[in-house]
Amino acid sequence: MGVFLEMEETPFKPAAYERAALSVEALDKDVAEIFSRGGRQSLKQIPGVGEGIAKTIEEYLKTGQITYLSRLKKKIPVDLDNLLAVEGIGPKTIKELWDKLRIKNLDDLEKAAEAKKIRKLANFGEKSEQNILQGIEFVRRSHGRFLLGEILPEIEQVLTELRRLEQVEKADIAGSLRRGKETIGDADILVISKNPQKVTDFFVSLPDIVKIWGQGTTKASIRTKQGFDIDLRIIPKKSYGAALQYFTGSKEHNIATRKIAIEKGLKLNEYGLFRGKKMIASSQEQDIYKALGLSYIEPELREDQGEIESAFQQFQGKLPGLPKLITNKDVLGDLHCHSHWDGGRDSILEMARTAMSLGYQYIGIADHTKFLRIEHGLDEKQLLRQNREIKSLNSKFQSTNSKQIPNSNFQILHGCEANILNDGSIDIKDSILKKLDFVIAGIHSNMKMPRAQMTKRIIKAMENPNVDIISHPTGRILQKRDEYEVDFEQILRAARTTSTILEINASPDRLDLKDVNIRRAKNLGVKMIINTDSHRKEQLGVMKFGVFQARRGWAEKKDIINCWPLEKLITFLKQ
Repeated sequence: MGVFLEMEETPFKPAAYERAALSVEALDKDVAEIFSRGGRQSLKQIPGVGEGIAKTIEEYLKTGQITYLSRLKKKIPVDLDNLLAVEGIGPKTIKELWDKLRIKNLDDLEKAAEAKKIRKLANFGEKSEQNILQGIEFVRRSHGRFLLGEILPEIEQVLTELRRLEQVEKADIAGSLRRGKETIGDADILVISKNPQKVTDFFVSLPDIVKIWGQGTTKASIRTKQGFDIDLRIIPKKSYGAALQYFTGSKEHNIATRKIAIEKGLKLNEYGLFRGKKMIASSQEQDIYKALGLSYIEPELREDQGEIESAFQQFQGKLPGLPKLITNKDVLGDLHCHSHWDGGRDSILEMARTAMSLGYQYIGIADHTKFLRIEHGLDEKQLLRQNREIKSLNSKFQSTNSKQIPNSNFQILHGCEANILNDGSIDIKDSILKKLDFVIAGIHSNMKMPRAQMTKRIIKAMENPNVDIISHPTGRILQKRDEYEVDFEQILRAARTTSTILEINASPDRLDLKDVNIRRAKNLGVKMIINTDSHRKEQLGVMKFGVFQARRGWAEKKDIINCWPLEKLITFLKQ
Protein backbone atom coordinates (compact mmCIF):
# COMPACT_ATOMS: atom_id res chain seq x y z
CA MET A 1 0.00 0.00 0.00
CA GLY A 2 2.87 2.33 0.81
CA VAL A 3 4.05 2.05 -2.81
CA PHE A 4 0.70 3.28 -4.16
CA LEU A 5 0.77 6.15 -1.70
CA GLU A 6 4.28 7.03 -2.86
CA MET A 7 3.04 7.03 -6.46
CA GLU A 8 0.36 9.46 -5.36
CA GLU A 9 3.12 11.54 -3.70
CA THR A 10 1.11 11.56 -0.49
CA PRO A 11 3.29 13.34 2.11
CA PHE A 12 4.43 11.21 5.07
CA LYS A 13 1.90 8.41 4.45
CA PRO A 14 4.22 5.92 2.65
CA ALA A 15 6.80 6.07 5.46
CA ALA A 16 4.06 5.75 8.10
CA TYR A 17 2.63 2.62 6.47
CA GLU A 18 6.11 1.15 6.04
CA ARG A 19 6.91 1.70 9.72
CA ALA A 20 3.62 0.10 10.73
CA ALA A 21 4.19 -2.84 8.37
CA LEU A 22 7.64 -3.49 9.86
CA SER A 23 6.17 -3.41 13.37
CA VAL A 24 3.40 -5.85 12.45
CA GLU A 25 5.90 -8.15 10.74
CA ALA A 26 8.07 -8.18 13.88
CA LEU A 27 5.19 -9.21 16.19
CA ASP A 28 5.48 -12.56 17.93
CA LYS A 29 1.66 -12.88 17.80
CA ASP A 30 -0.69 -12.89 14.83
CA VAL A 31 -2.24 -9.45 14.33
CA ALA A 32 -5.68 -11.09 13.93
CA GLU A 33 -5.33 -12.60 17.39
CA ILE A 34 -4.39 -9.21 18.85
CA PHE A 35 -7.45 -7.62 17.26
CA SER A 36 -9.83 -10.38 18.35
CA ARG A 37 -8.76 -9.92 21.97
CA GLY A 38 -8.65 -6.15 22.22
CA GLY A 39 -10.23 -4.59 19.15
CA ARG A 40 -8.94 -1.45 17.49
CA GLN A 41 -7.47 -0.10 20.74
CA SER A 42 -5.13 -3.10 20.97
CA LEU A 43 -3.93 -2.45 17.40
CA LYS A 44 -2.99 1.10 18.40
CA GLN A 45 -0.58 -0.36 20.97
CA ILE A 46 1.59 -1.66 18.10
CA PRO A 47 4.48 0.79 17.48
CA GLY A 48 3.76 3.02 14.49
CA VAL A 49 0.04 2.18 14.35
CA GLY A 50 -2.23 5.17 14.93
CA GLU A 51 -5.97 5.60 14.57
CA GLY A 52 -5.97 5.73 10.75
CA ILE A 53 -3.78 2.68 10.17
CA ALA A 54 -5.62 0.78 12.94
CA LYS A 55 -8.88 1.37 11.02
CA THR A 56 -7.22 0.09 7.85
CA ILE A 57 -6.00 -3.08 9.58
CA GLU A 58 -9.43 -3.62 11.09
CA GLU A 59 -11.10 -3.28 7.69
CA TYR A 60 -8.70 -5.80 6.16
CA LEU A 61 -9.19 -8.31 8.98
CA LYS A 62 -12.97 -8.06 8.70
CA THR A 63 -13.39 -7.93 4.90
CA GLY A 64 -10.12 -9.14 3.37
CA GLN A 65 -9.71 -5.91 1.44
CA ILE A 66 -8.90 -2.21 1.89
CA THR A 67 -11.27 0.25 0.20
CA TYR A 68 -8.68 3.01 -0.05
CA LEU A 69 -6.16 0.65 -1.68
CA SER A 70 -8.78 -0.60 -4.15
CA ARG A 71 -9.49 3.00 -5.19
CA LEU A 72 -5.79 3.64 -5.72
CA LYS A 73 -5.44 0.47 -7.83
CA LYS A 74 -8.36 1.51 -10.03
CA LYS A 75 -6.86 4.97 -10.45
CA ILE A 76 -3.46 3.54 -11.47
CA PRO A 77 -4.15 -0.01 -12.81
CA VAL A 78 -0.56 -1.19 -13.19
CA ASP A 79 1.29 -4.50 -12.70
CA LEU A 80 3.22 -3.12 -9.77
CA ASP A 81 5.26 -6.21 -8.84
CA ASN A 82 6.74 -6.79 -12.29
CA LEU A 83 7.37 -3.12 -13.04
CA LEU A 84 9.13 -2.58 -9.70
CA ALA A 85 11.32 -5.61 -10.47
CA VAL A 86 12.98 -3.63 -13.28
CA GLU A 87 16.11 -1.89 -12.03
CA GLY A 88 15.71 1.89 -11.92
CA ILE A 89 11.90 1.78 -11.92
CA GLY A 90 10.33 3.13 -8.73
CA PRO A 91 6.82 4.20 -7.68
CA LYS A 92 7.08 7.77 -9.01
CA THR A 93 8.54 6.51 -12.30
CA ILE A 94 5.65 4.07 -12.69
CA LYS A 95 3.14 6.88 -12.13
CA GLU A 96 4.85 9.09 -14.70
CA LEU A 97 4.94 6.27 -17.26
CA TRP A 98 1.23 5.65 -16.63
CA ASP A 99 0.27 9.32 -16.82
CA LYS A 100 2.29 10.05 -19.98
CA LEU A 101 2.30 6.75 -21.91
CA ARG A 102 -0.38 4.62 -20.21
CA ILE A 103 2.20 1.91 -19.46
CA LYS A 104 0.71 -0.68 -17.14
CA ASN A 105 2.87 -3.83 -17.53
CA LEU A 106 6.21 -5.18 -18.78
CA ASP A 107 4.96 -5.64 -22.34
CA ASP A 108 3.82 -2.00 -22.52
CA LEU A 109 7.14 -0.85 -21.05
CA GLU A 110 9.17 -2.89 -23.53
CA LYS A 111 7.16 -1.70 -26.53
CA ALA A 112 7.49 1.94 -25.48
CA ALA A 113 11.25 1.60 -24.94
CA GLU A 114 11.76 -0.17 -28.27
CA ALA A 115 9.72 2.57 -29.97
CA LYS A 116 12.03 5.16 -28.31
CA LYS A 117 9.11 6.87 -26.59
CA ILE A 118 10.50 6.83 -23.06
CA ARG A 119 13.62 8.88 -23.86
CA LYS A 120 11.35 11.76 -24.88
CA LEU A 121 9.94 12.14 -21.35
CA ALA A 122 11.35 14.91 -19.16
CA ASN A 123 13.09 12.72 -16.57
CA PHE A 124 14.48 10.14 -19.00
CA GLY A 125 17.01 9.88 -21.79
CA GLU A 126 18.48 7.43 -24.28
CA LYS A 127 20.74 5.81 -21.65
CA SER A 128 17.92 5.29 -19.13
CA GLU A 129 15.77 3.85 -21.90
CA GLN A 130 18.48 1.30 -22.75
CA ASN A 131 18.88 0.47 -19.05
CA ILE A 132 15.13 -0.21 -18.86
CA LEU A 133 15.36 -2.66 -21.79
CA GLN A 134 18.27 -4.46 -20.10
CA GLY A 135 16.28 -4.56 -16.85
CA ILE A 136 13.24 -6.08 -18.60
CA GLU A 137 15.43 -8.79 -20.15
CA PHE A 138 16.89 -9.59 -16.72
CA VAL A 139 13.43 -9.85 -15.10
CA ARG A 140 12.24 -12.19 -17.84
CA ARG A 141 15.33 -14.40 -17.48
CA SER A 142 14.49 -14.82 -13.79
CA HIS A 143 10.80 -15.64 -14.31
CA GLY A 144 9.59 -18.74 -12.50
CA ARG A 145 12.45 -18.78 -9.99
CA PHE A 146 12.13 -17.85 -6.31
CA LEU A 147 14.76 -16.51 -3.95
CA LEU A 148 16.10 -19.00 -1.42
CA GLY A 149 15.14 -16.52 1.32
CA GLU A 150 11.53 -16.41 0.08
CA ILE A 151 10.89 -20.10 -0.36
CA LEU A 152 12.90 -21.75 2.45
CA PRO A 153 10.84 -20.35 5.38
CA GLU A 154 7.63 -21.49 3.68
CA ILE A 155 8.92 -25.00 3.05
CA GLU A 156 10.34 -25.27 6.56
CA GLN A 157 6.86 -24.49 7.89
CA VAL A 158 5.35 -27.23 5.72
CA LEU A 159 8.07 -29.60 6.93
CA THR A 160 7.26 -28.74 10.55
CA GLU A 161 3.58 -29.49 9.97
CA LEU A 162 4.38 -32.84 8.36
CA ARG A 163 6.75 -33.85 11.15
CA ARG A 164 3.98 -33.28 13.68
CA LEU A 165 1.89 -36.03 12.10
CA GLU A 166 2.02 -39.30 14.02
CA GLN A 167 2.06 -41.11 10.68
CA VAL A 168 5.36 -39.43 9.65
CA GLU A 169 8.52 -41.19 10.81
CA LYS A 170 10.94 -38.91 8.97
CA ALA A 171 10.71 -35.92 6.60
CA ASP A 172 13.38 -33.93 4.78
CA ILE A 173 13.80 -31.26 2.15
CA ALA A 174 15.48 -32.42 -1.06
CA GLY A 175 16.25 -30.85 -4.45
CA SER A 176 18.00 -27.57 -5.13
CA LEU A 177 16.56 -26.19 -1.88
CA ARG A 178 18.60 -28.70 0.12
CA ARG A 179 21.67 -27.74 -1.92
CA GLY A 180 21.09 -24.10 -0.93
CA LYS A 181 20.82 -22.72 -4.46
CA GLU A 182 20.27 -18.95 -4.45
CA THR A 183 17.13 -19.25 -6.61
CA ILE A 184 14.69 -22.17 -6.61
CA GLY A 185 12.22 -23.41 -9.23
CA ASP A 186 10.17 -25.72 -7.01
CA ALA A 187 10.54 -27.68 -3.79
CA ASP A 188 10.81 -31.38 -2.99
CA ILE A 189 9.97 -33.08 0.31
CA LEU A 190 10.62 -36.75 1.09
CA VAL A 191 8.79 -38.64 3.83
CA ILE A 192 8.92 -42.07 5.47
CA SER A 193 5.48 -43.25 6.55
CA LYS A 194 3.64 -46.54 7.08
CA ASN A 195 0.36 -44.77 6.28
CA PRO A 196 1.13 -42.74 3.14
CA GLN A 197 -2.48 -42.00 2.21
CA LYS A 198 -3.03 -40.10 5.47
CA VAL A 199 0.10 -38.06 4.76
CA THR A 200 -0.83 -37.12 1.19
CA ASP A 201 -4.40 -36.29 2.29
CA PHE A 202 -2.99 -33.95 4.93
CA PHE A 203 -0.52 -32.43 2.46
CA VAL A 204 -3.14 -31.49 -0.14
CA SER A 205 -5.34 -29.95 2.58
CA LEU A 206 -2.68 -27.50 3.78
CA PRO A 207 -3.74 -23.82 3.85
CA ASP A 208 -2.66 -21.41 1.08
CA ILE A 209 -2.88 -24.05 -1.68
CA VAL A 210 -4.25 -22.70 -4.96
CA LYS A 211 -3.97 -25.87 -7.08
CA ILE A 212 -3.51 -29.60 -6.59
CA TRP A 213 -1.57 -30.88 -9.60
CA GLY A 214 -1.99 -34.49 -8.59
CA GLN A 215 -2.41 -36.90 -5.68
CA GLY A 216 -1.68 -40.60 -5.43
CA THR A 217 -0.97 -42.95 -2.58
CA THR A 218 2.74 -42.14 -2.38
CA LYS A 219 3.02 -38.85 -4.23
CA ALA A 220 1.30 -35.46 -4.35
CA SER A 221 2.04 -32.13 -6.01
CA ILE A 222 0.58 -28.72 -5.14
CA ARG A 223 0.97 -25.05 -5.97
CA THR A 224 0.98 -22.48 -3.16
CA LYS A 225 -0.50 -18.99 -3.28
CA GLN A 226 3.07 -17.65 -3.39
CA GLY A 227 3.35 -19.28 -6.83
CA PHE A 228 5.77 -22.15 -6.32
CA ASP A 229 5.14 -25.89 -6.54
CA ILE A 230 5.89 -28.49 -3.85
CA ASP A 231 6.28 -32.18 -4.67
CA LEU A 232 5.82 -34.71 -1.84
CA ARG A 233 7.08 -38.28 -2.14
CA ILE A 234 6.52 -41.08 0.39
CA ILE A 235 9.59 -43.33 0.36
CA PRO A 236 10.04 -46.84 1.78
CA LYS A 237 12.33 -46.75 4.80
CA LYS A 238 14.79 -49.17 3.23
CA SER A 239 15.27 -46.84 0.20
CA TYR A 240 15.25 -43.48 1.98
CA GLY A 241 18.99 -42.76 1.73
CA ALA A 242 19.10 -43.60 -1.97
CA ALA A 243 16.01 -41.48 -2.64
CA LEU A 244 17.44 -38.54 -0.68
CA GLN A 245 20.68 -38.77 -2.65
CA TYR A 246 18.84 -39.03 -5.96
CA PHE A 247 16.26 -36.29 -5.41
CA THR A 248 18.79 -33.88 -3.90
CA GLY A 249 20.74 -33.84 -7.16
CA SER A 250 22.14 -32.02 -8.94
CA LYS A 251 21.49 -33.75 -12.26
CA GLU A 252 25.19 -33.47 -13.14
CA HIS A 253 26.27 -34.89 -9.77
CA ASN A 254 23.85 -37.81 -10.15
CA ILE A 255 25.15 -38.60 -13.63
CA ALA A 256 28.70 -38.70 -12.22
CA THR A 257 27.76 -41.02 -9.33
CA ARG A 258 25.79 -43.34 -11.63
CA LYS A 259 28.79 -43.53 -13.96
CA ILE A 260 31.00 -44.62 -11.02
CA ALA A 261 28.40 -47.26 -10.13
CA ILE A 262 28.38 -48.61 -13.68
CA GLU A 263 32.20 -48.78 -13.69
CA LYS A 264 31.99 -50.92 -10.54
CA GLY A 265 29.40 -53.21 -12.08
CA LEU A 266 26.62 -51.66 -9.99
CA LYS A 267 23.33 -49.92 -10.64
CA LEU A 268 22.32 -46.75 -8.78
CA ASN A 269 18.82 -45.26 -8.76
CA GLU A 270 16.34 -43.73 -6.33
CA TYR A 271 15.59 -47.16 -4.83
CA GLY A 272 19.13 -48.13 -3.92
CA LEU A 273 22.55 -49.29 -5.07
CA PHE A 274 22.39 -52.79 -6.56
CA ARG A 275 24.72 -55.55 -7.73
CA GLY A 276 22.44 -57.48 -10.00
CA LYS A 277 19.25 -57.85 -7.97
CA LYS A 278 21.01 -57.62 -4.63
CA MET A 279 20.64 -54.30 -2.82
CA ILE A 280 23.99 -53.39 -1.24
CA ALA A 281 23.19 -49.86 0.05
CA SER A 282 19.98 -47.86 0.31
CA SER A 283 18.77 -46.68 3.71
CA GLN A 284 21.55 -44.12 4.41
CA GLU A 285 23.14 -41.61 2.05
CA GLN A 286 26.53 -42.16 3.66
CA ASP A 287 26.33 -45.87 2.75
CA ILE A 288 25.69 -45.02 -0.90
CA TYR A 289 28.83 -42.87 -1.15
CA LYS A 290 30.92 -45.36 0.84
CA ALA A 291 29.93 -48.23 -1.45
CA LEU A 292 30.97 -46.10 -4.43
CA GLY A 293 34.40 -45.53 -2.87
CA LEU A 294 33.69 -41.91 -1.96
CA SER A 295 33.66 -39.94 1.28
CA TYR A 296 30.29 -38.39 2.13
CA ILE A 297 29.64 -35.25 0.07
CA GLU A 298 27.64 -32.44 1.68
CA PRO A 299 24.51 -31.47 -0.33
CA GLU A 300 25.75 -27.93 -1.11
CA LEU A 301 28.77 -29.36 -2.98
CA ARG A 302 26.84 -31.70 -5.27
CA GLU A 303 27.22 -29.77 -8.51
CA ASP A 304 29.87 -31.89 -10.31
CA GLN A 305 32.43 -29.15 -9.75
CA GLY A 306 35.29 -31.31 -8.47
CA GLU A 307 33.57 -32.72 -5.39
CA ILE A 308 33.62 -36.29 -6.79
CA GLU A 309 37.39 -36.22 -7.29
CA SER A 310 37.94 -34.69 -3.84
CA ALA A 311 35.68 -37.28 -2.20
CA PHE A 312 37.63 -40.07 -3.92
CA GLN A 313 40.95 -38.59 -2.70
CA GLN A 314 39.65 -38.33 0.85
CA PHE A 315 38.31 -41.89 0.82
CA GLN A 316 41.77 -43.04 -0.27
CA GLY A 317 43.35 -41.07 2.58
CA LYS A 318 44.94 -38.56 0.23
CA LEU A 319 45.06 -34.77 0.49
CA PRO A 320 43.50 -32.28 0.06
CA GLY A 321 40.16 -34.12 0.00
CA LEU A 322 36.88 -32.38 0.73
CA PRO A 323 36.69 -29.16 2.77
CA LYS A 324 35.26 -29.15 6.29
CA LEU A 325 32.47 -26.71 5.51
CA ILE A 326 31.48 -23.99 7.96
CA THR A 327 28.16 -24.30 9.81
CA ASN A 328 25.74 -21.80 11.32
CA LYS A 329 27.20 -22.58 14.75
CA ASP A 330 30.66 -21.47 13.59
CA VAL A 331 29.54 -17.86 13.05
CA LEU A 332 30.51 -15.76 16.08
CA GLY A 333 29.42 -12.29 15.00
CA ASP A 334 28.14 -9.97 12.29
CA LEU A 335 30.01 -6.82 11.29
CA HIS A 336 27.63 -5.21 8.77
CA CYS A 337 24.67 -4.00 10.81
CA HIS A 338 22.85 -0.68 10.58
CA SER A 339 21.19 1.18 13.45
CA HIS A 340 18.63 3.96 13.86
CA TRP A 341 21.51 6.41 13.41
CA ASP A 342 21.30 6.06 9.61
CA GLY A 343 17.59 5.41 9.29
CA GLY A 344 17.51 1.80 10.44
CA ARG A 345 14.70 0.91 12.82
CA ASP A 346 16.49 -0.27 15.96
CA SER A 347 18.96 1.25 18.38
CA ILE A 348 22.52 0.02 18.76
CA LEU A 349 21.60 -1.57 22.08
CA GLU A 350 18.62 -3.39 20.55
CA MET A 351 20.80 -4.72 17.74
CA ALA A 352 23.41 -5.82 20.28
CA ARG A 353 20.89 -7.64 22.48
CA THR A 354 19.57 -9.54 19.46
CA ALA A 355 23.13 -10.52 18.52
CA MET A 356 23.68 -11.77 22.08
CA SER A 357 20.50 -13.85 21.88
CA LEU A 358 21.97 -15.53 18.80
CA GLY A 359 25.00 -16.54 20.83
CA TYR A 360 27.38 -14.11 19.13
CA GLN A 361 30.54 -12.76 20.77
CA TYR A 362 30.36 -9.44 18.91
CA ILE A 363 28.43 -7.23 16.55
CA GLY A 364 29.70 -4.50 14.26
CA ILE A 365 27.69 -1.32 13.74
CA ALA A 366 28.44 -0.06 10.24
CA ASP A 367 26.05 2.73 9.35
CA HIS A 368 26.10 4.47 5.97
CA THR A 369 28.22 7.58 5.55
CA LYS A 370 27.49 11.03 4.29
CA PHE A 371 27.52 10.60 0.49
CA LEU A 372 24.46 8.35 0.75
CA ARG A 373 22.02 11.05 1.83
CA ILE A 374 18.97 8.94 1.02
CA GLU A 375 20.08 6.56 3.81
CA HIS A 376 20.77 9.42 6.26
CA GLY A 377 24.51 8.80 5.95
CA LEU A 378 26.66 9.95 8.87
CA ASP A 379 29.35 12.62 8.59
CA GLU A 380 32.61 12.75 10.54
CA LYS A 381 31.14 14.50 13.59
CA GLN A 382 28.23 12.05 13.81
CA LEU A 383 30.61 9.08 13.58
CA LEU A 384 32.61 10.46 16.51
CA ARG A 385 29.42 10.89 18.56
CA GLN A 386 28.36 7.37 17.67
CA ASN A 387 31.79 6.12 18.70
CA ARG A 388 31.30 7.61 22.16
CA GLU A 389 27.90 5.91 22.51
CA ILE A 390 29.38 2.52 21.57
CA LYS A 391 32.26 2.91 24.03
CA SER A 392 29.75 3.75 26.75
CA LEU A 393 27.67 0.66 25.95
CA ASN A 394 30.75 -1.57 25.97
CA SER A 395 31.72 -0.21 29.39
CA LYS A 396 28.26 -1.07 30.72
CA PHE A 397 28.47 -4.61 29.32
CA GLN A 398 31.76 -5.21 31.09
CA SER A 399 30.55 -3.83 34.42
CA THR A 400 27.26 -5.74 34.68
CA ASN A 401 26.02 -9.29 34.73
CA SER A 402 22.30 -8.64 34.79
CA LYS A 403 19.51 -10.38 32.88
CA GLN A 404 19.45 -7.37 30.56
CA ILE A 405 23.02 -8.13 29.48
CA PRO A 406 23.26 -11.92 29.13
CA ASN A 407 26.90 -11.86 28.00
CA SER A 408 29.23 -9.46 29.79
CA ASN A 409 32.08 -10.46 27.44
CA PHE A 410 30.08 -9.31 24.43
CA GLN A 411 31.53 -6.38 22.49
CA ILE A 412 30.18 -3.87 20.01
CA LEU A 413 32.71 -2.97 17.33
CA HIS A 414 32.38 0.41 15.69
CA GLY A 415 32.71 0.71 11.96
CA CYS A 416 30.96 2.33 9.04
CA GLU A 417 29.85 1.45 5.53
CA ALA A 418 31.61 4.19 3.64
CA ASN A 419 31.03 5.02 0.00
CA ILE A 420 33.53 4.37 -2.76
CA LEU A 421 33.30 7.48 -4.90
CA ASN A 422 33.75 7.51 -8.68
CA ASP A 423 37.50 7.98 -8.45
CA GLY A 424 37.93 5.27 -5.81
CA SER A 425 38.32 7.66 -2.89
CA ILE A 426 36.29 7.29 0.33
CA ASP A 427 33.72 9.86 1.44
CA ILE A 428 35.01 10.06 5.04
CA LYS A 429 38.35 11.58 6.08
CA ASP A 430 41.14 9.10 6.82
CA SER A 431 41.74 10.76 10.18
CA ILE A 432 38.26 9.62 11.27
CA LEU A 433 38.43 6.19 9.63
CA LYS A 434 41.57 5.47 11.68
CA LYS A 435 39.58 5.87 14.89
CA LEU A 436 37.11 3.10 13.99
CA ASP A 437 37.49 -0.61 14.75
CA PHE A 438 36.90 -1.47 11.10
CA VAL A 439 35.83 0.16 7.84
CA ILE A 440 33.53 -1.35 5.23
CA ALA A 441 33.50 0.35 1.83
CA GLY A 442 31.01 -0.24 -0.94
CA ILE A 443 29.73 0.98 -4.30
CA HIS A 444 26.37 2.73 -3.97
CA SER A 445 26.35 4.95 -7.06
CA ASN A 446 27.26 4.99 -10.77
CA MET A 447 27.10 1.20 -11.06
CA LYS A 448 27.28 1.04 -14.86
CA MET A 449 30.86 2.23 -15.21
CA PRO A 450 32.96 0.62 -17.97
CA ARG A 451 34.78 -2.53 -16.86
CA ALA A 452 38.31 -1.10 -16.62
CA GLN A 453 37.13 2.04 -14.83
CA MET A 454 35.03 0.11 -12.27
CA THR A 455 37.89 -2.31 -11.60
CA LYS A 456 40.32 0.56 -11.03
CA ARG A 457 37.77 2.30 -8.76
CA ILE A 458 37.37 -0.70 -6.44
CA ILE A 459 41.08 -1.49 -6.34
CA LYS A 460 41.93 2.09 -5.38
CA ALA A 461 39.50 1.80 -2.44
CA MET A 462 41.17 -1.45 -1.35
CA GLU A 463 44.54 0.29 -1.43
CA ASN A 464 43.34 2.74 1.24
CA PRO A 465 45.01 1.36 4.41
CA ASN A 466 41.90 2.16 6.47
CA VAL A 467 39.54 0.05 4.36
CA ASP A 468 39.13 -3.47 5.76
CA ILE A 469 36.12 -4.93 3.96
CA ILE A 470 34.43 -4.47 0.56
CA SER A 471 30.66 -4.85 0.91
CA HIS A 472 28.53 -6.72 -1.67
CA PRO A 473 31.59 -6.77 -3.96
CA THR A 474 29.93 -7.32 -7.35
CA GLY A 475 26.78 -5.26 -6.75
CA ARG A 476 24.25 -7.76 -8.02
CA ILE A 477 20.65 -7.92 -6.83
CA LEU A 478 19.10 -11.28 -7.63
CA GLN A 479 16.37 -11.20 -10.28
CA LYS A 480 16.79 -7.45 -10.61
CA ARG A 481 20.35 -6.33 -11.34
CA ASP A 482 23.39 -7.98 -12.88
CA GLU A 483 26.90 -7.69 -11.45
CA TYR A 484 29.06 -4.69 -12.20
CA GLU A 485 31.25 -4.91 -15.27
CA VAL A 486 34.48 -5.70 -13.41
CA ASP A 487 37.65 -7.80 -13.81
CA PHE A 488 37.16 -10.04 -10.79
CA GLU A 489 40.55 -11.70 -11.17
CA GLN A 490 42.20 -8.31 -10.74
CA ILE A 491 39.97 -7.60 -7.74
CA LEU A 492 41.03 -10.90 -6.13
CA ARG A 493 44.73 -10.25 -6.70
CA ALA A 494 44.39 -6.76 -5.23
CA ALA A 495 42.47 -8.12 -2.23
CA ARG A 496 45.27 -10.61 -1.57
CA THR A 497 47.96 -7.94 -1.90
CA THR A 498 46.18 -5.44 0.35
CA SER A 499 44.74 -8.05 2.78
CA THR A 500 41.27 -6.67 2.06
CA ILE A 501 38.34 -8.85 3.17
CA LEU A 502 35.55 -9.55 0.70
CA GLU A 503 32.01 -9.71 2.02
CA ILE A 504 29.55 -12.52 1.44
CA ASN A 505 26.38 -10.49 1.84
CA ALA A 506 23.73 -12.79 3.35
CA SER A 507 20.75 -10.65 2.37
CA PRO A 508 18.62 -13.10 0.33
CA ASP A 509 18.24 -10.70 -2.58
CA ARG A 510 22.02 -10.21 -2.85
CA LEU A 511 23.99 -13.32 -1.81
CA ASP A 512 27.02 -11.49 -3.11
CA LEU A 513 29.66 -12.98 -3.49
CA LYS A 514 28.21 -15.84 -5.52
CA ASP A 515 29.43 -19.36 -4.90
CA VAL A 516 31.94 -19.60 -7.77
CA ASN A 517 33.58 -16.33 -6.69
CA ILE A 518 33.78 -17.53 -3.08
CA ARG A 519 35.67 -20.57 -4.25
CA ARG A 520 38.00 -18.45 -6.39
CA ALA A 521 38.71 -16.21 -3.40
CA LYS A 522 39.34 -19.22 -1.15
CA ASN A 523 41.76 -20.73 -3.65
CA LEU A 524 43.77 -17.48 -3.73
CA GLY A 525 43.84 -17.19 0.05
CA VAL A 526 41.60 -14.09 0.14
CA LYS A 527 39.73 -13.83 3.45
CA MET A 528 35.98 -13.32 3.51
CA ILE A 529 33.27 -12.38 5.99
CA ILE A 530 29.57 -13.30 6.05
CA ASN A 531 27.46 -10.27 6.97
CA THR A 532 23.71 -9.75 7.02
CA ASP A 533 23.63 -6.04 6.10
CA SER A 534 20.80 -5.81 8.66
CA HIS A 535 18.73 -2.63 8.89
CA ARG A 536 16.60 -4.01 11.75
CA LYS A 537 17.19 -6.64 14.39
CA GLU A 538 15.06 -9.39 12.81
CA GLN A 539 17.28 -9.33 9.74
CA LEU A 540 20.19 -10.66 11.78
CA GLY A 541 18.50 -14.01 11.25
CA VAL A 542 19.29 -14.10 7.52
CA MET A 543 22.88 -15.14 8.34
CA LYS A 544 21.94 -18.74 7.46
CA PHE A 545 21.53 -17.80 3.80
CA GLY A 546 25.08 -16.43 3.73
CA VAL A 547 26.28 -19.65 5.35
CA PHE A 548 24.53 -21.64 2.61
CA GLN A 549 26.34 -19.51 0.03
CA ALA A 550 29.71 -19.92 1.75
CA ARG A 551 29.25 -23.70 1.93
CA ARG A 552 28.44 -23.81 -1.78
CA GLY A 553 31.74 -21.97 -2.29
CA TRP A 554 33.66 -24.65 -0.33
CA ALA A 555 34.43 -22.20 2.52
CA GLU A 556 35.89 -23.35 5.83
CA LYS A 557 36.28 -21.59 9.20
CA LYS A 558 39.80 -20.47 8.29
CA ASP A 559 38.41 -18.60 5.26
CA ILE A 560 35.66 -16.64 7.08
CA ILE A 561 36.89 -14.11 9.65
CA ASN A 562 33.63 -13.87 11.61
CA CYS A 563 34.02 -17.55 12.44
CA TRP A 564 37.02 -16.44 14.50
CA PRO A 565 36.88 -15.48 18.20
CA LEU A 566 36.87 -11.78 19.05
CA GLU A 567 40.53 -11.46 19.99
CA LYS A 568 41.76 -13.12 16.78
CA LEU A 569 39.35 -11.02 14.70
CA ILE A 570 40.49 -7.72 16.25
CA THR A 571 44.16 -8.65 15.80
CA PHE A 572 43.55 -9.44 12.13
CA LEU A 573 41.67 -6.17 11.55
CA LYS A 574 44.42 -4.14 13.23
CA GLN A 575 47.04 -5.74 10.99
